[in-house]
Amino acid sequence: MDESVLAEALVQIGLRAERRDEGHGRPSPDVVVYVGDTPIVVEVKHRSLVTDDDAQRLAAAPPPIDGVLLVVADRVTAPARRLLSRPGLGYLDLRGHLALRTDQVVVDTDITPVRGRAARQSALSGRAGLEVATALLLRPERTGAVRELARELGRAPSTVSDVLGALRRDGLLDAGGTVEGTDLFWEVAEHWPTQRTGLARMPSPDDVGVVAALRLGLSTAGQEAGWALTDSAAAVAYGAPLAFRSGQVHDFFVPDPAVVRRATTLLGSVAPGSPASATVRVATVPAAAMLRAGRTDDPTEWPLAHPLFVALDLAQDAGRGREVLEAWTPDGGWPRAW
Repeated sequence: MDESVLAEALVQIGLRAERRDEGHGRPSPDVVVYVGDTPIVVEVKHRSLVTDDDAQRLAAAPPPIDGVLLVVADRVTAPARRLLSRPGLGYLDLRGHLALRTDQVVVDTDITPVRGRAARQSALSGRAGLEVATALLLRPERTGAVRELARELGRAPSTVSDVLGALRRDGLLDAGGTVEGTDLFWEVAEHWPTQRTGLARMPSPDDVGVVAALRLGLSTAGQEAGWALTDSAAAVAYGAPLAFRSGQVHDFFVPDPAVVRRATTLLGSVAPGSPASATVRVATVPAAAMLRAGRTDDPTEWPLAHPLFVALDLAQDAGRGREVLEAWTPDGGWPRAW
């Protein structure tokens, strides 16, 4: 891979790069990037995948003189992106993001994916990939046994094998198929859907007809799929250092699209961006609506989604949500994947 891919990315945002010849008694930098009339010396390193550990090593290396160390890679994981967004560092993720920072200049923007990217597909781009990845995160002590996972998820062994192979290839599992560190969690968070349907009112646990029609499952947590409270309200119930005000919107995973349709009919829907009493969305993976924790202190209260799925929702808030995750270990001895 040569510097042309970096030049192509820079052109998209109105910047230019020039190769500098050796001179003045020292090796030349790889390229000089011009932001207006301001030149930035950029030392370019190329990688296939940049993980958290890779980024730490790159960040610890001596910086180029009066310049920036920028890594160009097919894929840069979310934790690595944060590490490489400090002054004196930068990255070009060929899937479509460029970041570069000095004391005077900040570039942090999405771009069109650059040609020349290695032809490979993310293991997490489809529902099967998310199912396999979250199953591993739910039980991080186990190895990625293909047939065991296939039976558990109701997936073909060949599909599970392909996903596990891609996860190992991308450095998200070790050679034995075991989750190490937090890279897999943050990669799943990047692919975690967030689109929700707003409801005009909350369902009432006292309305027997609504309870049955909407499959609320208040008394069957841990036995069958039902409504699972997630995001901030659930995080507070698990002991997260987060405030949840009275009247704040409750967010739920529900078992399937039919439940969403019935909920909008029985409870009313609201336009996107309008105030809602609750939001619902089909569980991203079946386990999000199945692995529910009952509220033993009050059985009429909403069952909670598993802390893993609550954490993935919190991770969508790059500010406050991620601060909460850093300080939160769920009450009850649940495994912490982040």
